[in-house]
Amino acid sequence: MSPAMPNLFLASSSPRRAQLLEAMGFDFSVLPSSASSVDETPFMDETPGAHVARLARAKAERALSWPMCPPQAVVLSGDTVVTHAGRILGKPRDATDACRMLVDLSGTTHHVLTAIAVADRAHCAVQTVRTTVELMPLSAETIADYVASGEPLDKAGAYALQGLAAQFVVRIEGSWGAVVGLPQHEAAAMLGEFGLLPRWRTEQISIERSR
Repeated sequence: MSPAMPNLFLASSSPRRAQLLEAMGFDFSVLPSSASSVDETPFMDETPGAHVARLARAKAERALSWPMCPPQAVVLSGDTVVTHAGRILGKPRDATDACRMLVDLSGTTHHVLTAIAVADRAHCAVQTVRTTVELMPLSAETIADYVASGEPLDKAGAYALQGLAAQFVVRIEGSWGAVVGLPQHEAAAMLGEFGLLPRWRTEQISIERSR
């Protein structure tokens, strides 16, 4: 990483976000989950979009106050929810809740909202990306077997597009990365506004400057 660039910290315990950010070519450190832990209970009459944007911002701002976050830190955080029939579907409480969510989503079209926040000591930018996902009809047996695999239990909406549930997806309209947890196009643009570039860009800049 170029010494002139700020230090990037990922304020998320999601391994999917870390994998996507790494695949983009960014150098970063992952903060412990306690550094960005916030109450995720929706406010009364809060829209799904307002909810995810508020949580992404709150997580980034809390992470910046973490004692081991250096003054030059830039923090990236995010939050994802599934919405269906006007309801917010977060992570299931247990296997029974996961089965309920999947029954509701079976054979329907729903929306996934992912908000990302990028913040430093002076400014916090937030952007929300909406993606439409259609799932095939799922039998009770398929749902039970999928929930028994354990995959849905820490996923918004109780399914993982990047995992076993990929075979249930009929159609996706929008950002695949946003459904997984990080809209890569938007994230790259926002990080660039904070002076952060992926290593393949900084390496090329270094080569050009040395000529």
